[in-house]
Amino acid sequence: MITVGIDSGSTATKVAVVSGGRILAAVKAETGTDPALTASLCLDDALKSCGLSRKDVVSIVTTGYGRDLIPGRKKSVTEITCHARGASQSVPGAKTVVDIGGQDSKIIRLDGAGLVLDFVMNDKCAAGTGRFLEVMAGRLGLDLKEFEREWKAAREASKISSTCTVFAESEVVSLISQGVSTSSVVRGLCDAIASRIASMGRRVGIERPVVLTGGVSLNGGVRRSLERVLGSEIVVPPMSVFMGAYGAALIAASS
Repeated sequence: MITVGIDSGSTATKVAVVSGGRILAAVKAETGTDPALTASLCLDDALKSCGLSRKDVVSIVTTGYGRDLIPGRKKSVTEITCHARGASQSVPGAKTVVDIGGQDSKIIRLDGAGLVLDFVMNDKCAAGTGRFLEVMAGRLGLDLKEFEREWKAAREASKISSTCTVFAESEVVSLISQGVSTSSVVRGLCDAIASRIASMGRRVGIERPVVLTGGVSLNGGVRRSLERVLGSEIVVPPMSVFMGAYGAALIAASS
């Protein structure tokens, strides 16, 4: 049975084509101004890449900010439920999911069998999100893929006091002008995000195993800072960026 999950996020749209619990194809694109069109194009690309067409799809479940804008869906489901389902399938026994996306971050506490016990979400401020990192990387003249290298090279972490993106950007500019190394600033930024996530986590409790999902899960610097601040190894499953779409497709198969 072929099912599809579509995660229509504020920044990126992710589509996962799933059969028997396995991802056959996954496609990601910037959401842009037309979430429905972007989702449709991603769906066609994903199906084409694995030799399928829309007539092969039994059910589509949508999630994300634009989940109710996507035509052809069987139903829409919250991101919390979809990320929990995808993470628990990818990492059996997972107790905590930390999802850091482009515009929000969330922590989901699970019972070990995939049931959501509690969650906390930050969608009011860009600090602690992918957008925050993009702005800072731009200021530093770095690609986000270079953050882990710079994190490893740092002898110490610069202190980034502000949790506001605008003020933090000013701090970064000031530090660089003072001759502080780029690597120290990068590590400071990663630590700042980790500290913000840890603060959120104290509201719901963080238990191992901890699974990291979302676009920022691919940022090795943030992962290392999270491991240090939380005092726990962080599991980044394969296809971590597509966890919401994967969970949606799994829900489509069982509903």
